[in-house]
Amino acid sequence: MIDNIGLFIAKRAHLNSKREALVEVERGRRFDFSQLDARTNRAAHAMLNQGVTQGDRVALLMMNGVEYVESFFGLAKIGAVVVPLNWRLLADELEFILKDSESSVLIYDAEFDQVVAQLAERELGIDHFIRVGDASELPTFASDYDAITSAASSESPKIEACGDDLLFIMYTSGTTGRPKGAMHSHASMLAASTAIVTTADVRRGDRYLQMLPLFHVGALTPTISTFHSGSTLVLMRAFDPSRAWEILELEQVTTGLAVPAMLQFMWVSPLRESSDTATLRWLMCGAAPVPVPLIEHYDSIGIEIHQVYGLTETGGPACLIGSEEALAKAGSTGAPFFHTEVRVVRPDGSDTDPGEVGEVLVRGRHLMLGYWNRAEATAESIRDGWLYTGDLASIDEDGFVYIRDRIKDMIISGGENIYPAEIESVLAGHPSLKESAVIGIPSERWGESPAAIVVLRDEESASAEELIEYCRDKLAPFKVPRVVEFLSEIPRNPTGKILKRVLREQFPGPSPE
Repeated sequence: MIDNIGLFIAKRAHLNSKREALVEVERGRRFDFSQLDARTNRAAHAMLNQGVTQGDRVALLMMNGVEYVESFFGLAKIGAVVVPLNWRLLADELEFILKDSESSVLIYDAEFDQVVAQLAERELGIDHFIRVGDASELPTFASDYDAITSAASSESPKIEACGDDLLFIMYTSGTTGRPKGAMHSHASMLAASTAIVTTADVRRGDRYLQMLPLFHVGALTPTISTFHSGSTLVLMRAFDPSRAWEILELEQVTTGLAVPAMLQFMWVSPLRESSDTATLRWLMCGAAPVPVPLIEHYDSIGIEIHQVYGLTETGGPACLIGSEEALAKAGSTGAPFFHTEVRVVRPDGSDTDPGEVGEVLVRGRHLMLGYWNRAEATAESIRDGWLYTGDLASIDEDGFVYIRDRIKDMIISGGENIYPAEIESVLAGHPSLKESAVIGIPSERWGESPAAIVVLRDEESASAEELIEYCRDKLAPFKVPRVVEFLSEIPRNPTGKILKRVLREQFPGPSPE
């Protein structure tokens, strides 16, 4: 079998035709591998009928659902290149990605009629707009997805794409500046999936809850590995913390992945105490350092949180901590995945000593090929086969990695390095706080000082002075926030990462000392 990712569905249909492949919870739709393969083939032939050929870029602006999954794997079969679009972006932001990727087709959900109508009026080079939803409300510029797929053949299309042929271009979240398109191939994603199934506690019969949006690598790669391992994908159309508890019980979910904000929202949900999660073995948690108190909260109700570290540029995998060390090494993101190498280096490129903070480097067959049309950015990020992540970490004597922060988020106060994630982890233990973010603000005396932006839990109260005093008991004096600001919500991108650039604009300082 050639390493075409679309063939994961076909092979499973051959080996396990009647095994449940996908459950779309909100719409009550269930598909075995035979049914999913047939739908994938129809999606592939529908795209061929629209004139899509190998190497053409096709953008997806859809919520989680079977149409997203079958479109992705169908396009993979015919060698087209998927461009997953973040559905929270505005028209101008989407326009940039569509133009930059030179996408010729846009498949979209009816929920996005308004923004797509704006795009349809612009010169984007889009040949076909294909809409998923009620055909009676079909815009004049679009074709109906159901009509073109139901009329297409369910036979396997001719499959030639493999190896380093492009599979998808995933644009980075763009927390600073314009997003860049990370290029992944069939081979890089086969390597990413293999790294997951050979490292994580993946078992026959697993039921994986997909809570993240499929435009994120933390959702797309686990979807690939779920089918690779023959497990069942349980799809949430969009994340809802209370609904997540219901689905964990109703679908007897065994595994899943979330970001820290999701786990925090789930923890304060009223459904937590009444939900039966006996089948759940673990939830991976990534995209940001996981506060130790959050890990301990979930352990107290018998749920293991396995911190994972990865990037769009690595196709997902970098480091993972398993059940054996999840508590003993709480705060660590673990060791490199089975087919992954990780180093932590000083600015001169030499390896750090245990406990010393440096930049994280990752190497493996699952690294991206580079950034689409960004040769300089590629050369800056990948050197001698190593991805320079821009993340700060240390490694202990046992080889476990501790992510500290992004290099650009580190605060230098009076010559001392302060890692916001450390302060955020402390604040996470305060009973009145729902979430927090720490940034550096200008200080005439120290250069920079830490400032904490916090969100209180409903019906809870706490003063700035109380929170500062709480930190004084747990942090060295130079790490204690000099300022505490209150918000109703901390700005995040759709993958759960805090938009500290926005916070720095909103709270420019200066520090009182």
